[in-house]
Amino acid sequence: MDGARADELGSDDKSDDKRLEAFERKFRRAGLPLFIEDFSAATDVFNRALPVLILVFLAEVLGAVQLDWSFLANVASVVGGLVILLLAIGAINRLQGRGFTVLIADVGRPELAVFVIVPALLPLIFGGQWESALVTALGNGALLLLIYAVIAYGLFSILRWVAARLAQQILVSFTLLTRAIPLLLIIVLIVFVNQEMWQVAASVSVAGLIMLGALFVFLGTGFLFVRLPREVRILETEVGDEQWPLNRRQRRNVSIVLFVSELVQVLTVSILLGGFFIVFGALSVTAEVREIWIGSVGNVLLTFDLFGQQIDITEELLRVAGALAAFSGLYFAIAMLTDATFREEFLDELTAEMKDSFRARREYLALRGSPREGCVSPGSPS
Repeated sequence: MDGARADELGSDDKSDDKRLEAFERKFRRAGLPLFIEDFSAATDVFNRALPVLILVFLAEVLGAVQLDWSFLANVASVVGGLVILLLAIGAINRLQGRGFTVLIADVGRPELAVFVIVPALLPLIFGGQWESALVTALGNGALLLLIYAVIAYGLFSILRWVAARLAQQILVSFTLLTRAIPLLLIIVLIVFVNQEMWQVAASVSVAGLIMLGALFVFLGTGFLFVRLPREVRILETEVGDEQWPLNRRQRRNVSIVLFVSELVQVLTVSILLGGFFIVFGALSVTAEVREIWIGSVGNVLLTFDLFGQQIDITEELLRVAGALAAFSGLYFAIAMLTDATFREEFLDELTAEMKDSFRARREYLALRGSPREGCVSPGSPS
């Protein structure tokens, strides 16, 4: 009887483990991998990236090479650099209480510091190359940040989530665009048929246009970063669980999902409006009009006949359409979170999915806190 009872309990444990795995897969598919508990930067991020880190670490021994040295001198410097890297690994092993020659299996802060600093020392030691040392240190630091963003914040999971619902995102964006068109088109059409707009677009350099686009992106992104934490708090209040509130990283994960979702919609709106301006301008802004506005017919990139009318696609038209599309995207990004109609349309659809994920998280944490051996209820002392 006791044996049968033990088998039953063991079966329950396996069933619970499968349910936990199913919940965690669901969180990853929803772009919310940080809803998974017991996350550790060492075990879940940098340990998984350890083969890549080792490969980069060893490849950077080439930082000891000097192009104006002889072949034998460079071979000697590479060997010396490799010895320095191996000695650094051995020293970290000893500081961590491991054997000198043990292969690193757990990546913590000391190992990460060695990864950033030691390869940057090689160009300094072999040739005093300060610029190369600085670039190496900054590059390794940027690589660690990228790895952390990709794995810890589930960047690939979020991109898969966006790709899976891209058609739905475009449909929502088009719906929102139809609501925005009356006011937005009045504004941009007045600007589009303005002579000064074409003159400015024709005279601004490519670098100036790039900086103008970057300005719009910076303003839109800055607005989202300021507003999204507030939206996350509202969302958590509406669909969260007071017993198991989100931690900082989980809120950040929700913010990233909201940000990527809005970014897709803003890009969709910008592309649609940019295409509209190109078609509208090709049909309405003829060579005679361009001659009056900018003093020439412009730089014609493509020309064809349509029902007996010559249609020109000019560089100036693309510049004007691109600038107005960027402005429209900025307007749309701001309106989406400030205008009540846009906000309801955008957030209601996304909140419905979030509610499902929050309910799943509640069940997931309750299952993890069930009275099984080794399970500790969140928030309770271990």
